Amino acid sequence: MIYLKDLWDDFISLLFPRICCGCGNELVRNEKVICTECILAIPRTCFHEKDDNPVSQLFWGRCKIEKATAFSFYSKGSRIRKVIHSLKYKGLRGIGPEMGKICAFSLLSSGFFSDIDIIVPVPLHPQKLRKRGFNQSEAISEGIAGVAGIPMDSVSLVRISGSGTQTRRSRMGRWENVEGIFRVERPEMFSGRHVLLVDDVITTGSTIDACATELLKIEGVKVSVVALAVAVQ
Repeated sequence: MIYLKDLWDDFISLLFPRICCGCGNELVRNEKVICTECILAIPRTCFHEKDDNPVSQLFWGRCKIEKATAFSFYSKGSRIRKVIHSLKYKGLRGIGPEMGKICAFSLLSSGFFSDIDIIVPVPLHPQKLRKRGFNQSEAISEGIAGVAGIPMDSVSLVRISGSGTQTRRSRMGRWENVEGIFRVERPEMFSGRHVLLVDDVITTGSTIDACATELLKIEGVKVSVVALAVAVQ
């Protein structure tokens, strides 16, 4: 039965080649959305091994983050940039859970998830969600939650206003642009819990800070952060 399935998969691949979202090469049997070569070639930050890493430092003096890390480095021409671009702008939602799994497996042995109670993706504004059709951070969170065995809540933290594009804003402008744009709908879901915020790319940390600021208003909440990539400054 498995043999017949493999033959069918090979036949379908001949008709509709499956392409790696990182390098553009054709995927082989048992590879999903990204090829093995890209998985191995994407550089890891290993920031989870050091408390005062560059991602953690983004939040110093702004909000209390327990621990923060990113899987890889987001830079022009990088494979992870191509992967995330395909996820966000080409509608390839399946990339999210798969990359979330890869990210989670890289953190698992370190005990990064040992004291996390709930996973929360950074929410999109409803208008952008309708346009894109899905929240890329939620898709990534699904993969992380599956590997870590931690429940996910994608409805209690909501975005109540748009921020417009952040691309051409200064560092300070980005922080000011996202102040007060998130709200916690069901604070009782987070009381006394350690929340892991998940995003696709961290640039200045302003969006994560705005989310964390709202969550930290709830009694007993702790917040940690993980992203697929951190922008290289």
